[in-house]
Amino acid sequence: MPRDLALITVAVEAAIVVAHFGGQLWPGSAHEGYALETWVGMVGNLAMAWVLAAALAWSHGRQALEVRGITSLSLLRRPRVRYAGVYLVVRVLDYFVLSPWLYGHGLLPMPGGRLVQLAMLVLGVWVATWVVLRRGARSPDASPIEAGEAGDAGEGATASPGRATMAWLIAAVSASAQIWCVMATAPWDEAMRTLDHVAPFLSWVVPPLCVFALVFWGAWLGIGPGPLPARVRPFRAVAASVLAFVLVLAGCAAVFLAGLGVLEPSQTSMAGVGDLVILLIVLVPIYLALTVLLTRTVVRRLYRAYL
Repeated sequence: MPRDLALITVAVEAAIVVAHFGGQLWPGSAHEGYALETWVGMVGNLAMAWVLAAALAWSHGRQALEVRGITSLSLLRRPRVRYAGVYLVVRVLDYFVLSPWLYGHGLLPMPGGRLVQLAMLVLGVWVATWVVLRRGARSPDASPIEAGEAGDAGEGATASPGRATMAWLIAAVSASAQIWCVMATAPWDEAMRTLDHVAPFLSWVVPPLCVFALVFWGAWLGIGPGPLPARVRPFRAVAASVLAFVLVLAGCAAVFLAGLGVLEPSQTSMAGVGDLVILLIVLVPIYLALTVLLTRTVVRRLYRAYL
């Protein structure tokens, strides 16, 4: 079920995007003249939303499997169809009701509008899984994890998903959250106006992949070698990912503010700009190191220690 919920989430998101933006790709549409950088920004925005939603859906499914057991979940009536229907309704409301309302009031490009969209994404996954699982009462004869029935689960649901899967989950949540914060402070439709046809790929493809790789590395080190238990506590992994992300932001902000305090007041504005550029360049390797080290530390202390 965890894998199915993640795939259904992506499928629903893709169907809504095709319905919402498909007409804009036809010749003669009002948006036919959109530049390449605009479409790249939109794809980057959507990709981060899909990754985050899929990761959360997988976490909900895995958590339900670990807490209720296979027997209880097998008693649910058409859980995948119900999940797809509820999630579709929530996301349609977001795309065709909430987002146009935010856009009409000029709030969509602002940080508050982006955060509302992020909240709706997370809420949509939660509501859909809650509706599907609320009738799945725990079976009196079912243990939280029935390792002996792993072969009967069809997809090996009771087996441990492994070190790589949990590192992927942590990296997906952290990378998506970081890119969402960037989009909230610098919306893609504003940032792309000054870029040529090469820069969009560098600004919307390379950074997410680099962030994902760094967090994955830190999570891989934090989880450590050795087999994971069948009960992997996915929400604890998500909490560790969010905490590591917040600590990285706080650390980078502290370094930046300290650097501004060290810089001497410049006599010319150009010198001040040069000092600021140097500070930003120095901040890059610090960010890379903090991402790996803080993710490793938080995952080891908050996640691995309680497995």
